Amino acid sequence: MFRLNRTIATPKLWNKRKSQQQQQQQPRRSPFFFLSLFLLSILFFFFLTYTFIPKSLFSNSSKTINEALYPQYTHCKTQIPGEKFLWYAPHSGFSNQLSEFKNAILMAGILNRTLIVPPILDHHAVALGSCPKFRVQSPKEIRLSVWDNVIELLRSGRYVSMADIIDISALLSSSLVRAIDFRVFMSLWCGLNMDLACSYELNARLSMVDSLKQCGSLLSGNDGNIDQCLFAVDEDCRTTVWMYQNEVNGALDSFQPDEQLKKKRKISYVRRRRDVYKTLGPGSEAESVTVLAFGSLFTAPYKGSELYIDIQKAPGDPRIKSLIKKIEFLSFVPEIINSGKELAVQTIKAPFLCAQLRLLDGQFKNHWKATFLGLKQKLDSLRQTGSRPIHIFVMTDLPQGNWTGTYLGALARDSANFRLYFLREGDLLVTKTEKKLALAGHGLRFESVPGSMVAVAKLEKHCSPDIFPDVLLYIEETVCSCASLGFVGTAGSTIEESIEAMRKFGTCYNSNSDSNVTYIRL
Repeated sequence: MFRLNRTIATPKLWNKRKSQQQQQQQPRRSPFFFLSLFLLSILFFFFLTYTFIPKSLFSNSSKTINEALYPQYTHCKTQIPGEKFLWYAPHSGFSNQLSEFKNAILMAGILNRTLIVPPILDHHAVALGSCPKFRVQSPKEIRLSVWDNVIELLRSGRYVSMADIIDISALLSSSLVRAIDFRVFMSLWCGLNMDLACSYELNARLSMVDSLKQCGSLLSGNDGNIDQCLFAVDEDCRTTVWMYQNEVNGALDSFQPDEQLKKKRKISYVRRRRDVYKTLGPGSEAESVTVLAFGSLFTAPYKGSELYIDIQKAPGDPRIKSLIKKIEFLSFVPEIINSGKELAVQTIKAPFLCAQLRLLDGQFKNHWKATFLGLKQKLDSLRQTGSRPIHIFVMTDLPQGNWTGTYLGALARDSANFRLYFLREGDLLVTKTEKKLALAGHGLRFESVPGSMVAVAKLEKHCSPDIFPDVLLYIEETVCSCASLGFVGTAGSTIEESIEAMRKFGTCYNSNSDSNVTYIRL
């Protein structure tokens, strides 16, 4: 069907339409087109400049920037030439810190690095979290927390080295490992004036506070890794189990987060077993750095594996095999051992039972009944076979004023059948031991780094601790190691594990000690 009113295009009209279509099809110049041309011109100019200007100018500029960002960078080479160190971040209570110290000794031995011996941190001042739940502080976070507590210990005169309490003299004399006190390391590596750092007026010296913050940030890896200076290990128990020899490096560990935990926590961690020597030793990125900084070195058996470190044997390395055997048990220094024996010999003066009752801390406050039940069963057995009264050394966190209405209170009232002994802060034996430890200064008597003795002398003069926290705990553990009638501990307590180890290795009967306790030999 035809439309009679349709307009018929004439040649003139057709040419007009064609011209309009061509104008519409011609591309319009976008403003971004001109901007792109401008940027390309700048990049081309920069390329020509970089090509023809000597590269030494750029390297010098980079070096200046690096030194501005990391003011302590030069100390890595000038203060301690050629020495390589291992640092780690201890945490939680003393028993956990001691466990980590042993692991640090092992890691330093394997990697042939000088161990930086840390102080004993305030109880639970730094917490890791839960490895089984994959909920822990990152290595960087825990290193920063440890640094803050170290500065507080220095400022308040409560800095006590792990080597002030734990005897590592035989270990160091065997040349299996080298060590340096953390304060000496700070003095040499950070270039800090430790006379001021140990001063009570530290907070008033803003320049020193700033220097300490800068050094702590650097050492903690807060500013990242620094070539030839620091390598911060960021692998933790969520992703890594360190092992040594005889396994495939990078293999999956047997313990992994289950599907329920993955969905609940929205995590995707994969735990792999890594050879610490191959990963951080010769040929690795970390090999040449001055300081290798770990986070936590805590480990424990869990579901057929270990939480973080699984190095039980070293059949192909006799030196590390010997080191593993030596660190299985590390004793307290002689001053503490002798004080514990003195109480057993001169105060108790008879065979006795030790009861370690942890009742107030954490999970233990909800298990009084089970804790007291174990003690009651042991005492019932002794009453049937032995003479009376039964001598009991009580080690507990429950103040004596709160014994009323408890099984401990009942034992204290029954003086015909039981005689109880205990130590308290401020007792003469405790204060005498603190003075002996301060005089001995074990923590500054083992330096094996060339050029460190001048720093040690200054530290001995200005940084000796005024207070020795927790000496009571160490003496109590020693007394319990001497209990010939047996030992009843709190299940799950790391203190119980420590005492059991002391009893296993015969701490009380060491012939090097001053006191003789032959009458309580097991």
